[in-house]
Amino acid sequence: MQRNRWHPQADIFPEVAPLRQASRQLVRELGFLDDGQNGLGITHSQCHTLIELERKERLTAGELAQALNLDKSTTSRTVAGLVERGYVVMRAEVGDRRRRQLALTASGRRKVARIHRQADQSVQAALTALGADDRAAVVRGLSLYAGALARLRARAGFAIRPIGRRDDRAMAQVIRTVMTEFGASGPGFAIHDPEVAGMSRAYRREGHAYWVVVRGDRVVGGGGYGHLTGAGAEVCELRKMYFLPEARGVGMGAALLAHVLEQAAAAGYRQCYLETLVSMTQARRLYQAFGFRPIDRAMGATGHFGCDAYYVRDLAPPA
Repeated sequence: MQRNRWHPQADIFPEVAPLRQASRQLVRELGFLDDGQNGLGITHSQCHTLIELERKERLTAGELAQALNLDKSTTSRTVAGLVERGYVVMRAEVGDRRRRQLALTASGRRKVARIHRQADQSVQAALTALGADDRAAVVRGLSLYAGALARLRARAGFAIRPIGRRDDRAMAQVIRTVMTEFGASGPGFAIHDPEVAGMSRAYRREGHAYWVVVRGDRVVGGGGYGHLTGAGAEVCELRKMYFLPEARGVGMGAALLAHVLEQAAAAGYRQCYLETLVSMTQARRLYQAFGFRPIDRAMGATGHFGCDAYYVRDLAPPA
Protein backbone atom coordinates (compact mmCIF):
# COMPACT_ATOMS: atom_id res chain seq x y z
CA MET A 1 0.00 0.00 0.00
CA GLN A 2 1.32 3.45 -0.86
CA ARG A 3 1.55 5.58 2.26
CA ASN A 4 0.57 9.21 2.41
CA ARG A 5 3.65 11.26 3.27
CA TRP A 6 1.78 12.86 6.19
CA HIS A 7 0.66 9.55 7.69
CA PRO A 8 1.88 9.42 11.30
CA GLN A 9 3.14 5.85 10.82
CA ALA A 10 4.83 6.47 7.47
CA ASP A 11 8.27 4.96 6.90
CA ILE A 12 11.19 7.14 7.94
CA PHE A 13 12.23 9.50 5.13
CA PRO A 14 15.49 8.46 3.40
CA GLU A 15 16.83 11.96 4.05
CA VAL A 16 16.80 11.46 7.84
CA ALA A 17 20.11 9.60 8.25
CA PRO A 18 22.23 11.81 5.95
CA LEU A 19 20.69 14.98 7.43
CA ARG A 20 21.50 13.83 10.96
CA GLN A 21 25.04 13.02 9.87
CA ALA A 22 25.43 16.44 8.24
CA SER A 23 24.04 18.11 11.37
CA ARG A 24 26.54 16.31 13.60
CA GLN A 25 29.40 17.22 11.31
CA LEU A 26 28.23 20.84 11.23
CA VAL A 27 28.19 20.98 15.03
CA ARG A 28 31.71 19.54 15.19
CA GLU A 29 33.15 21.77 12.46
CA LEU A 30 31.71 24.89 14.08
CA GLY A 31 33.28 23.92 17.40
CA PHE A 32 29.99 23.77 19.26
CA LEU A 33 31.17 20.77 21.31
CA ASP A 34 33.82 22.88 23.04
CA ASP A 35 32.96 26.38 24.24
CA GLY A 36 36.65 27.18 24.45
CA GLN A 37 37.13 26.84 20.69
CA ASN A 38 35.40 30.06 19.74
CA GLY A 39 38.20 32.29 21.04
CA LEU A 40 35.69 34.82 22.40
CA GLY A 41 36.01 34.12 26.10
CA ILE A 42 32.30 33.34 26.43
CA THR A 43 30.17 30.27 25.78
CA HIS A 44 28.16 29.61 22.63
CA SER A 45 24.94 30.16 24.61
CA GLN A 46 26.22 33.54 25.71
CA CYS A 47 27.10 34.41 22.08
CA HIS A 48 23.52 33.62 21.03
CA THR A 49 22.19 35.64 23.97
CA LEU A 50 24.14 38.74 22.95
CA ILE A 51 23.05 38.40 19.32
CA GLU A 52 19.40 38.01 20.33
CA LEU A 53 19.58 41.08 22.56
CA GLU A 54 21.10 43.02 19.69
CA ARG A 55 18.22 41.96 17.44
CA LYS A 56 15.44 42.75 19.90
CA GLU A 57 17.18 45.51 21.96
CA ARG A 58 15.27 44.64 25.13
CA LEU A 59 13.93 41.31 26.37
CA THR A 60 12.73 39.86 29.63
CA ALA A 61 14.43 36.69 30.86
CA GLY A 62 11.33 34.70 29.91
CA GLU A 63 11.24 36.12 26.39
CA LEU A 64 14.94 35.41 25.98
CA ALA A 65 14.52 31.79 27.17
CA GLN A 66 11.75 31.26 24.62
CA ALA A 67 13.76 32.80 21.80
CA LEU A 68 16.82 30.67 22.57
CA ASN A 69 14.82 27.49 23.31
CA LEU A 70 16.46 27.19 26.73
CA ASP A 71 14.91 26.52 30.11
CA LYS A 72 14.69 29.46 32.51
CA SER A 73 17.37 28.22 34.90
CA THR A 74 19.92 27.79 32.10
CA THR A 75 19.00 31.22 30.74
CA SER A 76 19.46 32.78 34.17
CA ARG A 77 22.96 31.29 34.52
CA THR A 78 23.86 32.40 30.99
CA VAL A 79 22.69 35.96 31.62
CA ALA A 80 24.37 36.12 35.04
CA GLY A 81 27.74 35.46 33.42
CA LEU A 82 27.18 38.23 30.88
CA VAL A 83 26.07 40.69 33.56
CA GLU A 84 29.17 39.87 35.59
CA ARG A 85 31.37 40.63 32.56
CA GLY A 86 29.60 43.90 31.95
CA TYR A 87 28.07 42.93 28.60
CA VAL A 88 24.44 42.96 29.73
CA VAL A 89 22.50 45.14 32.13
CA MET A 90 19.15 44.44 33.79
CA ARG A 91 16.74 47.35 34.18
CA ALA A 92 13.21 47.80 35.50
CA GLU A 93 10.62 48.34 32.79
CA VAL A 94 9.11 51.81 32.59
CA GLY A 95 5.70 51.74 34.28
CA ASP A 96 6.27 48.32 35.89
CA ARG A 97 9.32 48.15 38.15
CA ARG A 98 8.66 44.50 38.95
CA ARG A 99 9.22 43.55 35.31
CA ARG A 100 12.94 43.42 34.53
CA GLN A 101 14.37 43.80 31.04
CA LEU A 102 17.78 42.83 29.66
CA ALA A 103 19.76 45.07 27.34
CA LEU A 104 23.27 45.29 25.94
CA THR A 105 25.83 47.66 27.39
CA ALA A 106 28.31 49.53 25.17
CA SER A 107 30.83 46.78 25.95
CA GLY A 108 28.24 44.18 24.98
CA ARG A 109 27.67 45.86 21.63
CA ARG A 110 31.39 45.82 20.92
CA LYS A 111 31.44 42.13 21.81
CA VAL A 112 28.58 41.40 19.40
CA ALA A 113 30.40 43.26 16.64
CA ARG A 114 33.42 41.03 17.21
CA ILE A 115 31.20 37.92 17.15
CA HIS A 116 29.75 38.98 13.80
CA ARG A 117 33.18 39.73 12.30
CA GLN A 118 34.58 36.37 13.35
CA ALA A 119 31.51 34.43 12.21
CA ASP A 120 31.31 36.27 8.88
CA GLN A 121 34.94 35.51 8.14
CA SER A 122 34.48 31.82 8.98
CA VAL A 123 31.38 31.45 6.78
CA GLN A 124 32.99 33.43 3.95
CA ALA A 125 36.04 31.14 4.02
CA ALA A 126 33.84 28.03 3.78
CA LEU A 127 31.67 29.44 0.98
CA THR A 128 34.69 30.19 -1.20
CA ALA A 129 34.97 26.43 -1.78
CA LEU A 130 31.51 26.37 -3.38
CA GLY A 131 30.11 27.65 -6.65
CA ALA A 132 27.24 30.12 -6.83
CA ASP A 133 24.56 27.41 -7.29
CA ASP A 134 25.87 25.39 -4.35
CA ARG A 135 26.02 28.48 -2.14
CA ALA A 136 22.38 29.22 -2.95
CA ALA A 137 21.48 25.58 -2.24
CA VAL A 138 23.18 25.75 1.17
CA VAL A 139 21.29 28.89 2.14
CA ARG A 140 17.95 27.54 0.94
CA GLY A 141 18.43 24.12 2.54
CA LEU A 142 19.52 25.44 5.93
CA SER A 143 16.73 28.03 5.93
CA LEU A 144 14.09 25.44 5.13
CA TYR A 145 15.37 23.03 7.77
CA ALA A 146 15.64 25.72 10.45
CA GLY A 147 12.11 26.88 9.63
CA ALA A 148 10.78 23.33 9.88
CA LEU A 149 12.41 22.89 13.30
CA ALA A 150 10.95 26.21 14.48
CA ARG A 151 7.46 25.15 13.36
CA LEU A 152 7.88 21.82 15.14
CA ARG A 153 8.79 23.65 18.36
CA ALA A 154 5.82 25.97 17.97
CA ARG A 155 3.50 22.97 17.53
CA ALA A 156 4.44 21.67 20.97
CA GLY A 157 2.05 24.17 22.53
CA PHE A 158 -0.95 22.82 20.60
CA ALA A 159 -3.03 19.66 20.96
CA ILE A 160 -5.85 17.92 19.09
CA ARG A 161 -8.79 16.34 20.91
CA PRO A 162 -12.41 15.38 20.19
CA ILE A 163 -14.87 18.24 20.54
CA GLY A 164 -16.95 18.40 23.72
CA ARG A 165 -19.93 20.46 24.81
CA ARG A 166 -17.63 22.89 26.63
CA ASP A 167 -16.04 23.72 23.25
CA ASP A 168 -19.22 24.66 21.38
CA ARG A 169 -19.23 28.38 22.07
CA ALA A 170 -15.51 28.81 21.36
CA MET A 171 -15.62 26.75 18.16
CA ALA A 172 -18.61 28.68 16.89
CA GLN A 173 -16.66 31.88 17.44
CA VAL A 174 -13.66 30.46 15.54
CA ILE A 175 -15.85 29.52 12.57
CA ARG A 176 -17.59 32.88 12.46
CA THR A 177 -14.34 34.82 12.87
CA VAL A 178 -12.43 32.98 10.15
CA MET A 179 -15.27 32.87 7.63
CA THR A 180 -15.85 36.59 8.08
CA GLU A 181 -12.10 37.18 7.65
CA PHE A 182 -12.25 35.53 4.22
CA GLY A 183 -15.49 37.18 3.14
CA ALA A 184 -17.54 34.00 3.52
CA SER A 185 -20.27 35.39 5.74
CA GLY A 186 -23.00 36.00 3.16
CA PRO A 187 -25.77 33.72 1.91
CA GLY A 188 -24.73 30.25 0.75
CA PHE A 189 -21.90 29.74 3.24
CA ALA A 190 -21.55 27.26 6.13
CA ILE A 191 -21.38 30.08 8.67
CA HIS A 192 -25.21 30.03 8.66
CA ASP A 193 -25.54 26.28 9.30
CA PRO A 194 -27.59 25.56 12.46
CA GLU A 195 -24.91 23.11 13.60
CA VAL A 196 -22.38 25.93 14.10
CA ALA A 197 -23.97 26.78 17.45
CA GLY A 198 -23.79 23.17 18.68
CA MET A 199 -20.96 21.36 16.94
CA SER A 200 -20.46 18.67 19.60
CA ARG A 201 -24.08 17.55 19.31
CA ALA A 202 -24.12 17.66 15.50
CA TYR A 203 -21.04 15.45 15.20
CA ARG A 204 -22.16 12.74 17.64
CA ARG A 205 -24.14 11.20 14.78
CA GLU A 206 -22.96 7.96 13.20
CA GLY A 207 -20.52 8.57 10.37
CA HIS A 208 -19.53 11.98 11.72
CA ALA A 209 -16.66 13.17 13.90
CA TYR A 210 -15.06 16.48 14.82
CA TRP A 211 -11.91 17.57 16.63
CA VAL A 212 -10.73 20.87 18.07
CA VAL A 213 -7.21 22.26 18.16
CA VAL A 214 -6.38 23.77 21.53
CA ARG A 215 -3.55 25.94 22.75
CA GLY A 216 -3.51 25.51 26.47
CA ASP A 217 -7.17 25.91 27.42
CA ARG A 218 -8.13 27.93 24.33
CA VAL A 219 -9.83 26.52 21.24
CA VAL A 220 -8.00 27.95 18.22
CA GLY A 221 -9.23 25.72 15.40
CA GLY A 222 -11.03 22.57 14.40
CA GLY A 223 -12.10 20.23 11.64
CA GLY A 224 -13.97 17.01 11.03
CA TYR A 225 -15.85 14.86 8.58
CA GLY A 226 -19.40 13.75 7.89
CA HIS A 227 -21.29 11.84 5.23
CA LEU A 228 -21.73 13.85 2.04
CA THR A 229 -25.47 14.22 1.53
CA GLY A 230 -26.56 13.18 -1.96
CA ALA A 231 -23.47 11.01 -2.56
CA GLY A 232 -22.70 7.34 -2.08
CA ALA A 233 -22.40 5.75 1.34
CA GLU A 234 -18.59 5.67 1.03
CA VAL A 235 -18.19 9.41 0.34
CA CYS A 236 -17.56 11.85 3.18
CA GLU A 237 -17.05 15.58 3.28
CA LEU A 238 -14.29 17.47 5.07
CA ARG A 239 -16.26 19.72 7.39
CA LYS A 240 -15.60 23.16 8.85
CA MET A 241 -11.80 23.09 9.06
CA TYR A 242 -10.79 26.55 10.26
CA PHE A 243 -7.93 28.03 12.28
CA LEU A 244 -7.36 31.34 13.99
CA PRO A 245 -4.23 33.19 12.77
CA GLU A 246 -2.20 32.11 15.81
CA ALA A 247 -2.63 28.44 14.82
CA ARG A 248 -1.58 28.89 11.19
CA GLY A 249 1.85 28.28 9.77
CA VAL A 250 3.02 25.89 12.50
CA GLY A 251 1.90 22.60 10.94
CA MET A 252 -1.35 22.14 12.86
CA GLY A 253 -3.37 22.20 9.66
CA ALA A 254 -1.37 19.26 8.34
CA ALA A 255 -1.56 17.41 11.66
CA LEU A 256 -5.34 17.82 11.94
CA LEU A 257 -6.02 16.99 8.30
CA ALA A 258 -3.91 13.82 8.53
CA HIS A 259 -5.88 12.76 11.60
CA VAL A 260 -9.27 13.52 10.04
CA LEU A 261 -8.47 11.58 6.85
CA GLU A 262 -7.12 8.62 8.80
CA GLN A 263 -10.23 8.47 10.97
CA ALA A 264 -12.57 8.89 7.99
CA ALA A 265 -10.88 5.95 6.26
CA ALA A 266 -11.15 3.87 9.45
CA ALA A 267 -14.87 4.70 9.55
CA GLY A 268 -15.31 3.08 6.15
CA TYR A 269 -15.23 6.06 3.82
CA ARG A 270 -13.31 5.63 0.57
CA GLN A 271 -13.52 9.15 -0.80
CA CYS A 272 -13.37 12.61 0.76
CA TYR A 273 -14.82 15.74 -0.84
CA LEU A 274 -14.33 19.35 0.17
CA GLU A 275 -15.32 22.76 -1.09
CA THR A 276 -13.58 26.01 -0.31
CA LEU A 277 -12.76 29.43 -1.74
CA VAL A 278 -10.13 30.28 -4.32
CA SER A 279 -9.10 33.13 -2.01
CA MET A 280 -8.07 30.63 0.68
CA THR A 281 -4.72 29.99 -1.01
CA GLN A 282 -2.92 28.60 2.05
CA ALA A 283 -5.68 26.09 2.71
CA ARG A 284 -5.80 25.00 -0.94
CA ARG A 285 -2.03 24.42 -0.97
CA LEU A 286 -2.46 22.18 2.07
CA TYR A 287 -5.26 20.18 0.45
CA GLN A 288 -3.27 19.69 -2.74
CA ALA A 289 -0.23 18.57 -0.73
CA PHE A 290 -2.44 15.87 0.77
CA GLY A 291 -3.48 14.55 -2.61
CA PHE A 292 -6.80 16.36 -3.08
CA ARG A 293 -7.41 16.96 -6.78
CA PRO A 294 -9.53 19.81 -8.13
CA ILE A 295 -12.82 19.03 -9.87
CA ASP A 296 -15.01 21.23 -12.06
CA ARG A 297 -18.22 21.22 -10.06
CA ALA A 298 -19.69 20.55 -6.65
CA MET A 299 -20.52 17.03 -5.52
CA GLY A 300 -23.51 15.92 -3.49
CA ALA A 301 -25.83 18.36 -1.76
CA THR A 302 -24.00 20.31 0.93
CA GLY A 303 -26.67 22.99 1.09
CA HIS A 304 -24.05 25.67 0.33
CA PHE A 305 -23.60 27.65 -2.86
CA GLY A 306 -21.03 30.25 -1.88
CA CYS A 307 -17.84 28.27 -2.55
CA ASP A 308 -15.95 28.35 -5.85
CA ALA A 309 -13.28 25.63 -5.50
CA TYR A 310 -13.99 21.89 -5.26
CA TYR A 311 -11.67 18.98 -4.46
CA VAL A 312 -11.85 15.23 -3.96
CA ARG A 313 -9.41 12.63 -2.65
CA ASP A 314 -9.49 8.84 -2.50
CA LEU A 315 -9.09 7.22 0.91
CA ALA A 316 -7.22 3.97 1.25
CA PRO A 317 -8.61 1.37 3.69
CA PRO A 318 -6.61 1.02 6.91
CA ALA A 319 -3.64 -1.36 6.75
